Amino acid sequence: EMNTLAIIPMISKQHHPRATEAATKYFLTQAAASATILFSSTTNAWQTGTWDITNMMSPTANMLLTMALAMKLGLAPMHFWLPEVLQGSTIKTALIITTWQKLAPMALIFTMSNALPTTALLTMAMISTLLGGWAGLNQTQTRKIMAYSSIAHLGWMAAITTIMPNILTLNLVLYLLMTTSMFYTLILLNSKNIKDMATSPTTSPTTTTLAMLTLLSLGGLPPLTGFMPKWLIIEELTTQNLTTTATILALSALLSLFFYLRLSYSSTITLAPNTTTTKHKWRFKPTINTTLLTVTLPTSLLMLPITPMIC
Repeated sequence: EMNTLAIIPMISKQHHPRATEAATKYFLTQAAASATILFSSTTNAWQTGTWDITNMMSPTANMLLTMALAMKLGLAPMHFWLPEVLQGSTIKTALIITTWQKLAPMALIFTMSNALPTTALLTMAMISTLLGGWAGLNQTQTRKIMAYSSIAHLGWMAAITTIMPNILTLNLVLYLLMTTSMFYTLILLNSKNIKDMATSPTTSPTTTTLAMLTLLSLGGLPPLTGFMPKWLIIEELTTQNLTTTATILALSALLSLFFYLRLSYSSTITLAPNTTTTKHKWRFKPTINTTLLTVTLPTSLLMLPITPMIC
């Protein structure tokens, strides 16, 4: 609750109706999810006589807790608040919502991975990956694209939660790394939509090229880093005879990869024949400290030969 209340002023600090709307949506959603978590723990205590939520024996309480954590994370079908909240926030605040705000619910999910219902998580995983890829195709705003990207990545994490929590941790770390790199690139290039990305090579051609590779890594294109968790998840699902789920996840990754390719193509189309009429945009100074970007961008683009060592 402290975490939820602390970010409300950050979302609404623009003093704009859209920001106020985003803050209200975020608060109501998170408050409803927190109330559901308390209700599920109360139901479990009522039926089992213990307040311990790490080993919940009540199926009703387990399902309620799963739905509440899915709502906090933005998993489909409880995802409707996430794109709208990110679009109403600044890019820096959107970075916090899609990265730091996922840690607390993910810690609960990791702690309770043995007790959560596998069927419900797999169902939400398939819906999230399909919806994250399908809905992202129609977006032109970079924040909404990153929101649907977050929904799709959370679907991959939900699919492996009860089967192999170690892969969940690896996927979460790489997701945080790649998403942070991409958001810092958007902040540096001041790109709020695809049109801004198309003119970004005049500001920084090198950063734009690295941003393209980061997008492809988010899409899971080998041999970039983002392919590693997807490969491990599909391999583990196949080992557990969940071939239908693995097939749906693999096909949904193509949808996500398509809009990543479209965004990366729009940002690099002007690199070779620079047809822009802008003559001095490149003289503008960067708006952020590039130290973190210098560290996160190359790290998020590590090549696949390190995968066997991690496995």
